[in-house]
Amino acid sequence: MSGTGSTLGAPAERREGHQKVTGSARYAAEHPLPGRAHAWPVPATIARGRVTAVDTAAALDLPGVLAVLTHEDAPTIAEPDDPMLAVLQNPRVPHRGWCVALVVARSPEEARLAAEAVRVEYAVEEHDVALRADHPDAYEPDTANGGYPARREHGDPEGAFASAPVRVDVAYRVPPLHNHPMEPHTSTAHWRRDRLVVHTSSQGTTTVRATLAALFEMPEDRITVTADHVGGGFGSKGTPRPDVVLAVMAARRTGRPVTVALPRRHLPTSVGHRAPTLHRLRLGAGTDGRLSCLTHEVVTHSSRIREFVEQAAVPARTMYEVPNSRTLHRLVRLDVPTPSWMRAPGEAPGMYALESAMDELAGELGMDPIQLRLVNEPEREPDSGKPFSSRHLTECLRDGARRFGWAARDPRPRSRGEGPLLVGTGVAAATYPVLVAPSTAEARALPDGTFVVRINATDIGTGARTVLTQVAADALGAPLDRVRTEVGNSDLPSAPLAGGSSGTASWGWSVHEACTRLAGTLAARTGPLPDEGITAHADTTGQADADSPYARHAFGAHFAETSVDRVTGEVRVRRLLSVYAAGRILNARTARSQFIGGMTMGLGMALTEGSTMDTAFGDFTESDLAAYHVPVHADVPRIEAHWIDEEDAHLNPMGSKGIGEIGIVGTAAAIGNAVHHATGIRLRDLPLTPDKVLTALAG
Repeated sequence: MSGTGSTLGAPAERREGHQKVTGSARYAAEHPLPGRAHAWPVPATIARGRVTAVDTAAALDLPGVLAVLTHEDAPTIAEPDDPMLAVLQNPRVPHRGWCVALVVARSPEEARLAAEAVRVEYAVEEHDVALRADHPDAYEPDTANGGYPARREHGDPEGAFASAPVRVDVAYRVPPLHNHPMEPHTSTAHWRRDRLVVHTSSQGTTTVRATLAALFEMPEDRITVTADHVGGGFGSKGTPRPDVVLAVMAARRTGRPVTVALPRRHLPTSVGHRAPTLHRLRLGAGTDGRLSCLTHEVVTHSSRIREFVEQAAVPARTMYEVPNSRTLHRLVRLDVPTPSWMRAPGEAPGMYALESAMDELAGELGMDPIQLRLVNEPEREPDSGKPFSSRHLTECLRDGARRFGWAARDPRPRSRGEGPLLVGTGVAAATYPVLVAPSTAEARALPDGTFVVRINATDIGTGARTVLTQVAADALGAPLDRVRTEVGNSDLPSAPLAGGSSGTASWGWSVHEACTRLAGTLAARTGPLPDEGITAHADTTGQADADSPYARHAFGAHFAETSVDRVTGEVRVRRLLSVYAAGRILNARTARSQFIGGMTMGLGMALTEGSTMDTAFGDFTESDLAAYHVPVHADVPRIEAHWIDEEDAHLNPMGSKGIGEIGIVGTAAAIGNAVHHATGIRLRDLPLTPDKVLTALAG
């Protein structure tokens, strides 16, 4: 068998593209099961306390209402590992927006109307939702998200800073940020006698099935969870959220299929958020630009019910050669919703602060910011001492500078104007770790010459179906159109969730192994295949999770050109250009889409996205897309993503690294650095909105 050319690296079109553009792709709320009902949550209207009474009479009298679940009569579940899932189990209210009742009705409209008729009484307690660096309850946790040590220290950072000829001591703030995927968190649950079937918007149905089995105390083999198509997640769908638990509860109570689609205004308090981070960075360097010390200290918040620590100081452990360093996280537990994963957790806010501080240091030195990064390139990962499996940040910076026209830049701030506009350019580096987890897969050859690959991967809009088909076709030596890939069903061979930019690396490894074994079996066989075909299996346990002697990361460089209106304070990004070193690119079309998507999200982080906590009310002020402003097409005039051809033999059989998150890492810093170059003013509090810019210009 010979390939068609549409294998690894080629810009193959999405396998499900026709379904999506014609509307036939079915999402979690689009399963028209007979007798299906719809449920609407009732959120708590206090920031802390307990429910003392729930009056459901008026709601139950409304047309179409089937049931109202409260903590007094909802199905009891086992204590979850994630306290966010312990909904309707007791009267406690840990934060505003916590679900205190669930209305089930024949239609979404009837459920929403009835939810407004539910009357809840509370015993209110004093609350605290204000994060500050000097909060008296701040403490140092044992670990940050991802299992990273909360503190790492090398050498004598205090002494080195005190004696450094050139120093920068600066503070940055990143506000709370919200995921807001196009498809809100949605689940449809129904019982078939003693079997539970759930259609959910999730980044990993294997995890959802295991969680539901534990909560409802039933065998996993009696639960099927599907996620055929998912309209984005950005981390917020990485683990089960309250919608799936509520849907199963309501289906059990009513005996009907039930859909729970969380209203968008409920998402900030129900499904996690990027926690705000307060950064302090101190950099010391010689007059030649070589770093002698680096400290990056972060203060962030979590809820009272769960410890989640945004690992924002961790990237500083990877980036630059520095003999004396300290990276530290401190946490304050407040009466706020539990934060969770959002695209590049830790790296996105952490690299904004670090790369902004590096730009400030370049200014103090009078050195080109690219050159500053080049002279501080490490030979080994500074924190672990391991050699890098590959590190081509230097090539990314140089290639990006050539493509962007960096050499023509006048380095003096506020040196370029166009009428009322000030124009500037900026640069920042990017990094993201290579993550991979064990996975299983099955490949089958059929008598008609086609192949079926089965794996419980999840395509959340990234093109996973397509890329896995390419991996399979390449290993089989088969034309792409002869391979079909089944994903998104917990009855398929188990696989890890789509998160941490680890999906393709994890799933592709097992797919490659299964297909390679199948190809070997076919090559040794003569005669026709049996009607059921021939199957090969793979399980990468012990390989994908084996310790590596190498530090494995993807790297990149961002370049931005911005204009700042001196009259209105408006910042516009004219150009964004990025170059990445992310292993072997498996599909040029979907990879470019992922890079550009991350860069666009980074633009939003820099200029438009930001949430504020109303300290008196105890809630996020920006709770929907009318108030929380994500970038639109008009905000992104010119955006380019490029990559270098990187070979790395220490990753997986495909030689690939994750690409879904590195696009956002460092983008905000490049834009902020460009704004400083345009105006001569350093703004350290995201987002860079007109009010902040005008105030700074007037000062």
